Formats: sequence, C-alpha cells, structure tokens
Amino acid sequence: MGKFVIKTTKSGGYTFNLKARNGEIIATGETYETLDSCKNGVNSVITNAPIAALEDQTVEGYQTEKNPKFEVYKDKAGEFRFRLKAKNGQIIAVGEGYKAKSSCKDGIESIRKNAVDSEIVEEA
Repeated sequence: MGKFVIKTTKSGGYTFNLKARNGEIIATGETYETLDSCKNGVNSVITNAPIAALEDQTVEGYQTEKNPKFEVYKDKAGEFRFRLKAKNGQIIAVGEGYKAKSSCKDGIESIRKNAVDSEIVEEA
C-alpha cells in the first residue's frame, strides 16, 4: 500500500505526492490554495487512476481517448512522461521523466495499484 503525502508549499499552498510502498514518489499533484481542495485532488486521483484509459501520444496517429486518461508524451529533453487527467480534463497528477517508455508505463501501473488503498498523511 502506498500513501498520499500532503504538504504545505513555500508559497503557502498545498500539494501532494503519491509514494509507492518503497517510499519512492510516483506521482505529484498541482499546487492548491486550500487544504480541502488538495484533498479533493487526492480523492480525484483515487477515483480516476484505476479507470483511466491510456493515450500514448508518442505514437504517430495515436487514438484520442476520453477522460479520465493517462497521457504518455515526450518532453523537450526526450524523456517519457505522463499526466493523469480527470473526467473534466483537468490535470490532477504528473510523473517524473523516464528514459524508456516501458518504465513510464510501469509508473502508471504503479499509480493504478497504489492510489486505491493508500493512506492520506498530512505533513507540516
């Protein structure tokens, strides 16, 4: 079981990280103005990650999927990344850069598994 860690940002907002069982960060949320809105973001990941389609934007002529979805893309540095979009199209979580697409997809599967039963912890 992983865990969502909610923390205060330097600017006074709130953000979260989803950590795998080994403590590694596998997804990061945006910065929210309030603690309640950050918790709503966490709950959105819990709800959407297990059912989200996979849209591989690195393949020519890829099929556009309906939200919720994980979008896999290449960044400017040539690394593979993903973003999780909720049903309303808002980005609710992003991942780190991966050298291999297979590693990026493994990260998505880890989120699908860890998000569901994860505890939610607030840090100062």
